[in-house]
Amino acid sequence: PLEKMAHGGHDVEMDEATRTKLDEMIETLDRAKTLHTLKPKEAEALYKSIFTDACEGEELNKVKEQSICKLGELYADQQRVEDIQKLMVQIRPFFNSIPKAKTAKIVRTLIDLVAKVPGGQQAQLQLCIDTIEWCKTEKRTFLRHRVQSKLANMYFEAKDFTAALALVGELLREVKKLDDKPLLVEIHLVESRTYHQIRNLARSKAALTSARTTANAIYCPPLLQALIDAQSGTLHAEEKDYKTAYSYFFEAFEAQKSAEHPGAITNLKHMLLCKIMTDAADEVPLMLDGKLALKFAGAELDVMREIAKSYQDRNLEKFIKAQDKYKDQLESDPVTKFHLKNLHDTLLQQNLCRLVEPFSTVQMSHVAKLIDLPVPVVESTLSQMILDKKFKGILDAGQGALIAYQDTPDNSTYETGIEVIENMGKVVDSLYTRAAHLS
Repeated sequence: PLEKMAHGGHDVEMDEATRTKLDEMIETLDRAKTLHTLKPKEAEALYKSIFTDACEGEELNKVKEQSICKLGELYADQQRVEDIQKLMVQIRPFFNSIPKAKTAKIVRTLIDLVAKVPGGQQAQLQLCIDTIEWCKTEKRTFLRHRVQSKLANMYFEAKDFTAALALVGELLREVKKLDDKPLLVEIHLVESRTYHQIRNLARSKAALTSARTTANAIYCPPLLQALIDAQSGTLHAEEKDYKTAYSYFFEAFEAQKSAEHPGAITNLKHMLLCKIMTDAADEVPLMLDGKLALKFAGAELDVMREIAKSYQDRNLEKFIKAQDKYKDQLESDPVTKFHLKNLHDTLLQQNLCRLVEPFSTVQMSHVAKLIDLPVPVVESTLSQMILDKKFKGILDAGQGALIAYQDTPDNSTYETGIEVIENMGKVVDSLYTRAAHLS
């Protein structure tokens, strides 16, 4: 007899045998989840028994999908990358019985799980490439485009920007024809981030504008919108519009924090960086001690506290020590690294101006000793300051000295004289014109 059974919020017609099978599979899945950590081998066997079962049906397939993802997690926890690759091949026949969107979700989940394994980046790349080849053979365009988008993002993270841009270009040509807007947003975002890393800011902005325009035409998931906001903040920071950048980073942080996304702490760091760059370093400790940042406390934020303190004190030595102490945290974030380099240059110039202020002529070696930096660094910084007209003086290379010019008060006599001569010229021209009319 057929019964109507409420499952997952829908009424599904199901015969007695199928319902019994479904209950068994759910029970097996629950048992496997219980044994997941305690007895992984038994859990593995149970997960496999679920998705290799020959029975088919919408509700049964949902349980199979869960078992595949849980088995992938188990392999990732045990750092068994090869087993995840084998699992991807093993479940390919199952993809024929589920919707394309579900297939894409499972494939991307398994690829993401490989990334969690230390040193699994190369295996993850290979897994993507193998899956793309399979998609081409099976003519699964929908899935291929999504895996290629994932691969482009992985090339970006691996700093292979040439490969990323080549793949993005190929993808855009195909996806625009299909008008797959959600995927277009992701591709344009990867394109924008890649161009930003190779310092092509004009094309980075153009790609971001395309991503934002496409996102406005569809429902954009909060986390994807957060990535767009974070990239907008990054590009505004490049233009030194730190106040606007701060508001974008805040929007991205709020969205990622509510979803407990690991990228939230990066946006919080960028918010603190914007405060420092706008001479509001005194607000950084207040933000760090507030409820906004309490759950993210750690080395990632300690570095921003120390940098803010050294910037407030205009202490270059403390600033350099903080950078050395938290080198790992800074190296992993190219945006923070880039702006802190600019901040370092600003602090260095301020300190040099303060040190050479009492002298009319001073040896470069003495300045280097006072600031505790190598002579070539001091010499190149001072020469740049002179060229940028931030310091009045010259470098005497022969003597190895800096000769400072005194600020002379502006004398308006010459300017006034030139103005009088110009006005007299206009008067004479006017008289000459009138005389010509009279004659």
